[in-house]
Amino acid sequence: MIKLLASAGRDDIARVYVAESMDGRRLEFVESVQPPLTHDDKWVLIISTLYGCPVGCRFCDAGGYYDGRISKEDLLAQLDHMVLSRYPDGRIPSGKFKIQFARMGEPAYNDAILDVMRELPERYEAPGLMLSLSTIAPSSRTRFFDELLDVKRELYQGRFQFQFSIHTTDEAKRRWLIPHSTWSLQEMSRYGRLMAKDDERKVVLNFAVGTGLPIESDVLLEHFDPEHFIIKLTPVNPTFQARSNNIISVLSGDDVRPLEDAGYEVIVSIGEEEENLIGSNCGQYLRAYEKGESLPGGYKYPLKEQRGA
Repeated sequence: MIKLLASAGRDDIARVYVAESMDGRRLEFVESVQPPLTHDDKWVLIISTLYGCPVGCRFCDAGGYYDGRISKEDLLAQLDHMVLSRYPDGRIPSGKFKIQFARMGEPAYNDAILDVMRELPERYEAPGLMLSLSTIAPSSRTRFFDELLDVKRELYQGRFQFQFSIHTTDEAKRRWLIPHSTWSLQEMSRYGRLMAKDDERKVVLNFAVGTGLPIESDVLLEHFDPEHFIIKLTPVNPTFQARSNNIISVLSGDDVRPLEDAGYEVIVSIGEEEENLIGSNCGQYLRAYEKGESLPGGYKYPLKEQRGA
């Protein structure tokens, strides 16, 4: 069980929630749409999997502390809060109903995600259901990834988006940015090909394009063939951590062309500017809530409900 503490945002773009478990640990979760699409077209729910995160990526506000795994029941409670407040009968008409295990916490550290994945097809009536999991690929979690592959093949063939968060091809800088033991690029490639096998969905290689974080197409081609992998470029979100580490977004067309020339399909994913103002970037809202800080859009804490269109 979780208790909602606060929320902020706009129902036509993104709404972020802070909640508390029965033992007082806090988490956050998000629902969003992509204008001009409506909730009936595509509705995305993004849930936390850990209380904080042990990884401590240099541009993520979810790190800095770690207080354990979120139980299966509280993983589902995050989803139920958003689903049942909009669709009380559990029937979700969205053409694409996407659940992302990509909020606070590295999902590979929580085996309960696998139990949730097994239950979801029966929990809601949602013909458009698809799942997404984004990971840095911790080196100690091979057993989790093996079981994830089994569950995907059993229940989500063609309806599962798998993403490696890499962010730079410079090994030394990647270790600074992600101060954690992870699979090598070669190990990621081996697993990614298994994930993409017999499936129309390519594995995503995500790069938040920031100052001093190179993305070299020749390094990628050594490990990731364009037949099975797709590149996603995103801006570095203006989090508290990114600002304190002087990581500034530098995404431009110059980043795209060399990758396309190398044969990759490239997605440039830039969210609505209002999302930065709301504070729906990972960990940002919870940090602001707990510290009584203000976000760029003027959302102040302690929070009073702020609703948009």
